[in-house]
Parts: sequence; structure tokens; C-alpha cells
Amino acid sequence: MAVDDTPSAPEAPTPRMLAWAKNSAAYRLSRRMMTERQLAEAVSRKARQKFEGVTDEQVKALADAAVAFGHSVSALDDVAYAEIRTRSSVRAGKSRKAIAQTLVQKGVDREIVQAAVQETDDLKSAIIYARRRAFGPFRRGDMDERQKAKELSAFARQGFSFEIGARIVRMDRDEAEELLAMP
Repeated sequence: MAVDDTPSAPEAPTPRMLAWAKNSAAYRLSRRMMTERQLAEAVSRKARQKFEGVTDEQVKALADAAVAFGHSVSALDDVAYAEIRTRSSVRAGKSRKAIAQTLVQKGVDREIVQAAVQETDDLKSAIIYARRRAFGPFRRGDMDERQKAKELSAFARQGFSFEIGARIVRMDRDEAEELLAMP
């Protein structure tokens, strides 16, 4: 009797599993925008919970099927995701560095990130951040050295350069409002 030494082919996901991956992707993408990596990780994590005895190859195939489905219905686009998140983050007063770091952590390709944050204006974002935190020209009350150090440290923690932080701390309210009004 001959022994078959060839390894068996990896088991493909069942049609039920593939239908579940498609439905899972549709549900997740209808709730919020995601990157390819976020969707693949979410579907993989849930597949391991849902299907008993699922293999790593099946999980990868399900994640790939979910990503392919997202692309086929034009609901998954890392370039659009990066652009939208960048605009939103600028309006929230985030620095270019902080935006880029967040996008990379979400799984967006570095080249796409660079293109998305290229046009951001850190000065305008820092003014928005200062307004939100009542720093610099939006400060209520007088500034002493302790307050100045606190504000400069906050700008640095948000990824703004020392020069931008120092400029905003010295800025008057009219100049800040004028810079915010510029397109």
C-alpha cells in the first residue's frame, strides 16, 4: 500500500463562511470608514470567535474576501480614508506629525499618508488647538512663566514645533482670528 507523502491542500473557507465575511464587511463598512488593515483585522478576529476549528489559512482567506468585497462596492479606499481623516484632524487642531502617526497606526501606506498630510498647515492647526484649549491669544487672564511653559509643553506633546508653539503663545487675538479666516 502506497503512502501519500504530499501535504494536503489547505482547506478553503466554506460558502457559508464566505457569505458571512461579505456580510460582516458590509456591516462594518456601513457603520464607519475603515482602512484595509482595520477591516481585515476585525474580520479575522471575529472569524476566530465565530467558527470553531477555523484554520489560519481560512481566516486569511475570509479577511481577503472581506477586503475584496469592500473594494468591489467602493466602500474601502485608503486614499479617501487618509484624506478625510486628515481634513477632520486639521479641523480638530491636530499637527501634521500627529495625523501622520495616527494614519500609519491605522494601517495606511506611508506614501498615501505623505500625500494626504502634504497640504496641511501646522500653524492654522495649532491656532485651532490653542482656541480649543484657551492658550496663547485665546487665554483668559495673564500669562506667567509657569503658564507659558505649560502651553509650550502642550503644543510639543501634540506634535507642533517649538517655533509654532512660541509664535502662538506670543500672538494677539486679532492676528490669530485673521489667520483662521484665511482659506
